[in-house]
Amino acid sequence: MNASEQLVEKTIPQHVAIIMDGNGRWAKKKGKIRTFGHQSAVKAVRASVSYALKNGVQVLTLFAFSSENWNRPAEEVGVLMSLFNMVLGSEVKKLHKNKVRLKIIGDTSRFDSKLADKIHQAEVLTEKNDSLVLNIAANYGGRWDIVNATKALLVKVQAGELAIADINEESFTSETSTAGLPAVDLMIRTGGEQRISNFLLWQTAYAELFFSDTFWPDFNEDCFQTAVDAFADRQRRFGKTSEQVT
Repeated sequence: MNASEQLVEKTIPQHVAIIMDGNGRWAKKKGKIRTFGHQSAVKAVRASVSYALKNGVQVLTLFAFSSENWNRPAEEVGVLMSLFNMVLGSEVKKLHKNKVRLKIIGDTSRFDSKLADKIHQAEVLTEKNDSLVLNIAANYGGRWDIVNATKALLVKVQAGELAIADINEESFTSETSTAGLPAVDLMIRTGGEQRISNFLLWQTAYAELFFSDTFWPDFNEDCFQTAVDAFADRQRRFGKTSEQVT
C-alpha cells in the first residue's frame, strides 16, 4: 500500500451511517406541514449517494423509518409509506445504472405486499452491483437487530449446528442485518439532536459520531464533506493508547 492509499484509508470512512433528522422542523420553518419535509428529503438522499460514490465510501446506511415511527400520526406514516413506494419506483434504475447495490434492512414483514414486492425486485436487480452498498433501514431498530441475531444463534444451537462455546462477536455479527459488511466508521445525525435513537447499536460500537445542525432536506455534498473532514481529524484508538496508535 502506497502513501496515497494509506491516506485514503485513514480519511475516508468505509461505512457511513446517517440518521436523517429534521424534516418536520424544516417544513415548519417554511410554514408547511411536516409531510412536506419528508417529500423534500429525497434530494438529500441523492446528494449523499452521489458523495459516497465519488469519494470511495463502500457502505452508506440511511435511517429512513424506525420501528418506533409507527407511533407517529397515521397520516404521516401513510405519507412515509407512499414516499417509500414512490422512491423505490423512481430511483432504483438510477442506482442500478451507477452500480449501487440496494439493501433494505429491518423487519419488512409489516409492509404491505405491494411494497414488499418492490423491495424484493429492487434487491434482486441490484444484488451484483459493487460500486456502493446502500442500506435503507426501514422498520428498523437496533434492539430488534440484536434480539433477531440472538434468536438466529439460538436456533442454530438447538439444531446442533452451533455450540454455545462458539458464540462470539464474529458469529453474532454474522446474524445481524449488516452481516458481511464493515462496522460503521462514521455516524452522522442531522437536525441538531445528539442521540443515536436505537440505530445500529451493535455496529456502531467504535463509530465516530458527528452531529450536524443542518436539517436533512438541506443536507448536501458539502455537509457530507464537513463530516468526513471531522472524521479525518479524529484519532481512532479502539482501546489502545495514543502512543500505540501513533
